[in-house]
Amino acid sequence: MQKTIKHQFFFPNPPEVVWEYLTKAELIEQWLMPNDFQLILGYDFRFVVKPMPSLDLDGIAYCKILEIVPFRKLTYSWKAGPGEGKISLDSIVEWTFVPKDNGTELQLVHSGFKEIENFNIYTAMDNGWVKQVGIINSLLIK
Repeated sequence: MQKTIKHQFFFPNPPEVVWEYLTKAELIEQWLMPNDFQLILGYDFRFVVKPMPSLDLDGIAYCKILEIVPFRKLTYSWKAGPGEGKISLDSIVEWTFVPKDNGTELQLVHSGFKEIENFNIYTAMDNGWVKQVGIINSLLIK
């Protein structure tokens, strides 16, 4: 099994505004989850939520920033598992910002769902990304 999540979102805002919501810890927390994100190449950070036993996840995503191209691209690893040091999901999240005349197209590619045990996580995250990124739009309208 090799699955990749791909979505495109549109924001009626310039890339610099959308970029803030993906690169500032306090803004990321408003639409995604608590984190200790810092925009530093090679920086290790975590996303933390309640454990999700139905997905065999302990609620911690271990991430590392792999690529930063300001206002154009942000890539980080996303590793998670049931706990006790076991990683069952080893994936990559890539955000690409495409300036448009009337705003920004944000492209998401989340790859690395390789194992059959990742199928339920893939399904949950595929729908989850759409829901969570939609929150950014509502925050930008305020």
